[in-house]
Amino acid sequence: MRSLDPCRVFRKLSYNNALANHRLLAACASLRPGEFEAKRVSFFPSIKSTLNHIITVDWFYVDALEGGTLGPKAWEVEEPFDTVASLAVEQRKVDQRLVAFCEALSPEGLAAVIDLQREGRLQKERADDVLNHLFQHQTHHRGQVHAMLAGTCVEPPQLDEFIVDDDAKFRSVEVAALGWSEETLMR
Repeated sequence: MRSLDPCRVFRKLSYNNALANHRLLAACASLRPGEFEAKRVSFFPSIKSTLNHIITVDWFYVDALEGGTLGPKAWEVEEPFDTVASLAVEQRKVDQRLVAFCEALSPEGLAAVIDLQREGRLQKERADDVLNHLFQHQTHHRGQVHAMLAGTCVEPPQLDEFIVDDDAKFRSVEVAALGWSEETLMR
């Protein structure tokens, strides 16, 4: 029996996060003209707004985890992307950075204190707490986009079949598109 490795948990969550973003953005790429920015009922008023919020918050937290000082500049432009295609390219980049960060994690790294540059103050948090928050944030807002897709021409994609071995048959296309292997995901 494998012993609990908290670094493994975060590595797997980072891959799950990237796979879910890939699948969700691929579905959004099939939206009809006007559906991406159409006003909807949710926390943010459109799919476009919600996906832009996800990426700007990712920039903030991933930069902080990497030791950067981007801070609130991450969301100076509230909606930096007008198209799904341009947003998907940049989301993949930040997802790759998060995977790389989690691949390099050690138990000491999980306990390290991260500086979050806030407006006029410095917030200090443990890396594992920041990661937990970031993955929860992603899941929360992806769920909102998923629900909003139900009111479009696009069927909402399955977003929760990534973590366990038995789900490999459902993720093989995305794993190949992202240049990963099942061995990488399952270690």
